[in-house]
Amino acid sequence: MSVDEQSSYGAVLKEARIAAGLSQTAMGELIPCSESLVGLIERGKRNPTRQFTHAAETALDLNGELLRLLPSAKVMSAPKWFREWPKVEENAHTIRTWQPLVVPGLLQTAAYARAILSAEPGVTQEWIEETVATRLHRQAVFDREKPPMYWALLDECALIRPIGGADVMREQFEHLLKMMATSFISIQIVPLSVGATPGLLGGFALAQGDGMPNHVYLDAAAQGSVSAREEIVRAVNLRYDAIHKWAHPIHVSERLVREVAATYEDQ
Repeated sequence: MSVDEQSSYGAVLKEARIAAGLSQTAMGELIPCSESLVGLIERGKRNPTRQFTHAAETALDLNGELLRLLPSAKVMSAPKWFREWPKVEENAHTIRTWQPLVVPGLLQTAAYARAILSAEPGVTQEWIEETVATRLHRQAVFDREKPPMYWALLDECALIRPIGGADVMREQFEHLLKMMATSFISIQIVPLSVGATPGLLGGFALAQGDGMPNHVYLDAAAQGSVSAREEIVRAVNLRYDAIHKWAHPIHVSERLVREVAATYEDQ
């Protein structure tokens, strides 16, 4: 971890700790760790571990702010076939995605992502936390001075599937509504009443950027794929357009998200 990374992590940790009304001693008791370790990490004198970061995020009720700053979030043991996609996202000016079952990765909270990944058979807690950190780091594309335009189509199934329970879903809906309020993110819901759509076979994402070929990412049960082959990109573009014609307008989609979110308010 570089000096700049240590300082950034420490500054975020200190600001969140103070905002939570905790002393370094109280913070150490929650994690648990020594008061001195909290101080060293805040001053950028000690590298934080994934275990410390996960505990700190829980104690401070954070949503990936520290996980995004971990070096492990940048270079991960991700499948080889997937490693090209985060680079594509970083250089894209437009990303369009379709998800029939879950909220897209770039819009997921840490808790929602963790709940999804925990359902994978045979995975370790370390793998889950590393993958959550990678996913949250990818979301930094929205922090750019000129973030990409992000057009997301979600099947209504993605709203009603209770991933992780009421608390996780409530937080995820709050995050979705916050992202929908930005000028560069569009989320439209495809209603269940449509029945069959061209998107039932799986999710995908399309990316366009200056100075690079158009790319597509395709979900799959065993191994997804990333491709810049023109004929594949063209075929998926047609599929996106075919799904899009069934989607609710943006204002109707927002109202639907709020209505479903309200069902979790008293749970």
